[in-house]
Amino acid sequence: MAKTVPVDQAVGMILPHDVTEIRQGEFKGRAFKKGHIIRPADIDHLKRLGKEHIYVLELAADDIHENEAALQLAQALAGPGIAFPTEPVEGKLNLTASQAGLFQVNTEALYQFNLVGEVMCATIHTDTVVAKGEPVGGTRLIPLVAKRQVVEQAVQIAQKAGGVLTVLPLRSAKAGLVITGNEVYHGRIKDAFEPVLRKKLATIGSEVAAVRFAPDDVDQIAAAIRDCLENGADLIITSGGMSVDPDDVTRLGIARAGATDIVYGTPVLPGAMFLVGYIGGVPVMGLPACGMFHKVTVFDLVLPRVLAGKKITRETLAAMGHGGLCRNCPQCHYPICSFGK
Repeated sequence: MAKTVPVDQAVGMILPHDVTEIRQGEFKGRAFKKGHIIRPADIDHLKRLGKEHIYVLELAADDIHENEAALQLAQALAGPGIAFPTEPVEGKLNLTASQAGLFQVNTEALYQFNLVGEVMCATIHTDTVVAKGEPVGGTRLIPLVAKRQVVEQAVQIAQKAGGVLTVLPLRSAKAGLVITGNEVYHGRIKDAFEPVLRKKLATIGSEVAAVRFAPDDVDQIAAAIRDCLENGADLIITSGGMSVDPDDVTRLGIARAGATDIVYGTPVLPGAMFLVGYIGGVPVMGLPACGMFHKVTVFDLVLPRVLAGKKITRETLAAMGHGGLCRNCPQCHYPICSFGK
């Protein structure tokens, strides 16, 4: 399949793969490109890179080169919203988001793909919000040459999954905010929820269509929610009144407004008393008071999924327990952290 030739005897031969150069703190990249015809002037450079021998390939019909393999693997892995170049670099192809949205990984298919051996794909975490052009994965054949059957097996796994990596676009929501609580409604304290929610919605490309205030009264909370809907809101967010105190009746008001498929409680901290439901096709999210005090809560994990059109169920929330504990770092680096991963 391949034999080696001393680099001093390689003048005039064609490199069968990219040759990487690393200069600590200065450069890491391709020094010689696959297909380069070795010249006398290249010999010293190759030796400085530690290349005393080079490969001369003799591919059989059932062999596949790393570059051809990388292209086939990337084509199979990439689902909607994923892009990649057509020319591998150093045998690898990077996969990027072709649109902004919520990055998704079929984790079981990725696991089966990587179980094949001699092929690999590494990704960022699923359910990560990404910008257009952001790197989300990388794939390659690990050896320089492998049997085609190996690559075909990996390709079939990815194709059967319909693409292992995808990016779902986020819709731009018109949110209705319902701020609950006697203390705010009667002017005893200033509301702190609205500015926080406005900022978080704007960051993700949505806006506030209506803001209503309601006391701790089931009927008035329900009326405020219905008023937001009548004024064009296609997403309802309530704040406060989600704990176990007798005055905390927001979740009852959400139900009175007609919400169904209500799921109350999550295995995420902060955010254990979070609620999700639906009024017709409009998602409703009930935020506990932790949303005012913590920079990141379960709301930040669920909102992108809602805007991507994913139905939030008890199973969805239950799966968030693993990675659902915020470490309350003195300096928050979310989403570059373990929360929600």
